[in-house]
Amino acid sequence: MSEPIEIILANPRGFCAGVERAIEIVERALTKYGPPIYVRHEIVHNKHVVNSLRAKGAIFVDEIDEVPDGAVTIFSAHGVAEKVEGAARVRNLPVIDATCPLVSKVHKEGQNHATKGRQVILIGHRGHPEVEGTQGRIPGGVLLVSDPSDVDEIEVEDPDKLAYVTQTTLSVDETRSTIDALKKRFPKIVGPDVKDICYATQNRQQAVRELSEAVDLMLVVGAKNSSNSNRLAELGGENGTPSYLIDDATMIKDEWLEGVKKVGLTAGASAPEELVQGVISRINELRGATVRNHTGAEENVVFKLPRELLNVAPAEAAGD
Repeated sequence: MSEPIEIILANPRGFCAGVERAIEIVERALTKYGPPIYVRHEIVHNKHVVNSLRAKGAIFVDEIDEVPDGAVTIFSAHGVAEKVEGAARVRNLPVIDATCPLVSKVHKEGQNHATKGRQVILIGHRGHPEVEGTQGRIPGGVLLVSDPSDVDEIEVEDPDKLAYVTQTTLSVDETRSTIDALKKRFPKIVGPDVKDICYATQNRQQAVRELSEAVDLMLVVGAKNSSNSNRLAELGGENGTPSYLIDDATMIKDEWLEGVKKVGLTAGASAPEELVQGVISRINELRGATVRNHTGAEENVVFKLPRELLNVAPAEAAGD
């Protein structure tokens, strides 16, 4: 019989402070106002989290015009464009903003540059909710670049009056290379180096870099539409270690474990720990497993909740 697989858990992994805050906002709003609570877009990019909140009474919509008059409305952690906020204001919808404070910080940076007459370039992935929100928050709009090759294609108004901001969930490496390309083409451009990459993204990426060098297989629990989860899977495979992004334990294929002695296991910033534990259980069923923790950065960041929800307890899980 083959040896049990050694599972090494990445640290940190899973929920970041912005995700924890967003989920808690929905749960406390359900307690305070009662269901249904309407949420524009997925509160975070994870179907398990979304389904859990849906079971408690949250209704997820694509646009504000789907929200009934007078219904409590929550903006997702990714942030929204000014026009979305304006549409809610016109209808006098009671709004609670769950935008991650680190995303809001990027919005403010871009706005400050715009007020100083600088044209703003956003480093990010087209179509991502955070990018769409940031694009719609900066006066005059932004130029979007996704990688260094895009830098050669953009046309700017004045190369001496440029600034850049970045999507918070990109990899540090891809951001740095794009920033370098921008600085090479536009020497007077100003921006924050890689500091817009959030602390949680950086910490999870560093843990995967270290862990992937010590294992035969890297598994990342996270959604396909989660930018930070995709980056973790890409980083895991960069040194030749097979690396897979999985929603949950049901996606594990037996052949992935053939000849494998050590598995690195992590989770994106919007993936709950119960899914990680489910993966451990599944591997244990298939091959037997021992588990130990990788030592990584400690996180103790906590973001304040909106004032109107401070003294409210979270809703109890439906059916628990």
